[in-house]
Amino acid sequence: MKTKKIGIFLVILIILAGSVFYIAGMKQQKTTNEVVKEINPAMGSIRTFISSTGTILPKNRLEIKPPVNGRIERILVKEGDGVKTGDILAWMSSTERAALLDAARGKGEQAVNYWENAYKAIPLIAPIDSEVIVATTQPGQTVTTSDPVVVLSDRLIVRAQVDETDIGKVALDKKAFITIDAYPDTKIEASVEHIYYESETVNNVTVYKVDLAPEDMPKFFRSGMNASIDFIDQSKENTLLVPVEAVYKEKEGNYVLVKQGYNGELVRAAVKLGISDDKNVEVLSGITKDDRIIIKSKMYNLPKDTRGKNPFMPGH
Repeated sequence: MKTKKIGIFLVILIILAGSVFYIAGMKQQKTTNEVVKEINPAMGSIRTFISSTGTILPKNRLEIKPPVNGRIERILVKEGDGVKTGDILAWMSSTERAALLDAARGKGEQAVNYWENAYKAIPLIAPIDSEVIVATTQPGQTVTTSDPVVVLSDRLIVRAQVDETDIGKVALDKKAFITIDAYPDTKIEASVEHIYYESETVNNVTVYKVDLAPEDMPKFFRSGMNASIDFIDQSKENTLLVPVEAVYKEKEGNYVLVKQGYNGELVRAAVKLGISDDKNVEVLSGITKDDRIIIKSKMYNLPKDTRGKNPFMPGH
């Protein structure tokens, strides 16, 4: 019995020793290598943006509806056509004229010609210079006074939804860049045309609608397309810039590491900063474009694989 207890004790001791050895190997700290890069500040442009989403919509959407119930005889336009004020878009017959023409067709071409001249068709006319964006009604289709036969748009705009926390930074004529989801590689310059006064709640977020007018209307613009909008918040030209990672922060303020003299002594230079984007930050004072700035960063190495080093565990 005593020998059996000693054997169990030895097994437990071996297991504990192996566990300690394995855990010690796994706790090996990852090592770091410092990477040093030397740069010069650069003169350049920097911008900050307010981002939002939006939709391409007609500025004024006009539905051309018939003045009476009846039947469409001819459609003279198609989607994408530009029309001028006074252009005829379609011809239609009233319900009475359509019935008379149908009855005359049973009597021959002469009877049809008589009633076509005696009872004139009704023209549907464009009230403004515009573009046809919907023309799906077909000749022979019966319509009522509530059915739009053709839909016109004077021009397309982009309507953005701006968060209430950012709306104070958006003003009339402020510049922006528009990117259409269907054409992500094309940036379209635009300016703010109108800011709505009434807010809306979208997904529990209060937003304000903002209309933007493109500087040049792209041919691929279509009503209903989704867009991303970047409003230019702040912009500086020909200003001193350094990478964001070159600036260090402490309680006393911001500083950069400047390399001085032939010995390359590193000196902390306090800097006053301006605007910043994701990559660069504007330096208002503290250094010049001729200074040599040192950027220190750390490269981390993953812990070495310790599997198989436990003498009490099988190797891999």
